Amino acid sequence: MKAVVQRVTRASVTVDGKVVGSIGRGLLILLGIHREDTEADGDWICGKVARLRLFENEGGPINASLSEVGGRVLVVSQFTLLASTRKGNRPSFNDAAPPDHARALCDRACRKLEQLLGSRVEQGVFAAHMIVELVNDGPVTITLDSRNRE
Repeated sequence: MKAVVQRVTRASVTVDGKVVGSIGRGLLILLGIHREDTEADGDWICGKVARLRLFENEGGPINASLSEVGGRVLVVSQFTLLASTRKGNRPSFNDAAPPDHARALCDRACRKLEQLLGSRVEQGVFAAHMIVELVNDGPVTITLDSRNRE
């Protein structure tokens, strides 16, 4: 599982002209699910996100976690994070999870984050064409990959 975690002052997802998810200060997470990913991969990503110190407090510019600053989370499923560009110029998405598997793991990850953070997690719409808008704060962007967790 891959996640691109961006600290934002605000972020939103629009589908068919309607805002389906939005947050103020917090984290926008673009989540890519590999065909071999399991619940353990999601648990690792969620735990890491919940503990990451990406916000400012009296201790410094990158010293506080999301829950310490009362931030929110917006998760957008993005299979293109699993793109392979080794051959040619057209990306291959063979490593991306099939839709049913990806949707189940994405939904589970959102519920796990809600449990860990004690607040509602906003989501995009799975498999929809989405317009994602964000104001990256810092900019602070961190990548996580559950395959590199050791």
